[in-house]
Amino acid sequence: MADIGLSDSVFIVKENTVYPTELARGPWDPNAQHGGAPAGLFAQLIERAAEPQRVVRLTVELLRPVPLCPLTYHVTGAAGRSVGRWTASLSAGDREVARAYALTGRIDPEGVILSRADEGEPNDQLPFPENGPAFRIPGMPEQRSFYCTAMEARLVTGSVTEPGPAAVWFRLRHPLTNGDPLTPMGRAAASADFGNGISWVLPFDQYVYTNADLTVSLFRMPMGEWIGVDARTRIDLPGIGVTSTKLYDRQGLVGFAHQTLVVCRR
Repeated sequence: MADIGLSDSVFIVKENTVYPTELARGPWDPNAQHGGAPAGLFAQLIERAAEPQRVVRLTVELLRPVPLCPLTYHVTGAAGRSVGRWTASLSAGDREVARAYALTGRIDPEGVILSRADEGEPNDQLPFPENGPAFRIPGMPEQRSFYCTAMEARLVTGSVTEPGPAAVWFRLRHPLTNGDPLTPMGRAAASADFGNGISWVLPFDQYVYTNADLTVSLFRMPMGEWIGVDARTRIDLPGIGVTSTKLYDRQGLVGFAHQTLVVCRR
């Protein structure tokens, strides 16, 4: 883990090595990262390689807990005239801990924006973040970490103390990587990983249901600092669940996210 005094970013990137700081830490293991941290990192690394194209679909597979130690990263792929396909990986020593697959596209800033009425949900919007209280997901330890320190959260619908759907706005207080501006997909991926935590359906003290993957698809690049996460978790088959999430900016719906959950008793 990098000395937090060296940077206020979640990660320090030097050549092909990533040094996570305390701001990447997750809630369940003091030596492991929150899933939103590597998800946002993958988006940043791939968009830097694919520039000027932007990531429009990102799938992150968390192969095992991502440790708070120096990680080697690799990004491979190529961009065509309109579309690119990319693969990225994070490894601790010779052990791969996470990988990502991305589709990038050429974004035309002068392109035509279709009416939101074409979605069939012309009024699909969340209450703005200033309308909701700041909160912490119950049961998570208070420590310098990704969910406590790097992220600001505002609850606008539902409850995090009762099971069921909920909607929360998230904003990163710190850069994801040193020296790089935060990209729209970086914001979206880092926030979307909270979906299963805010829409829990089984008590944390009795069950563990971590997400093994995260897929984020955007039909519009989110604008502004805040990402709205409106999530619903379903657990029907023994040991298996899915969290489905709508993603928003202040203008409205921007895309969707899905997580596959592996459920077990503590």
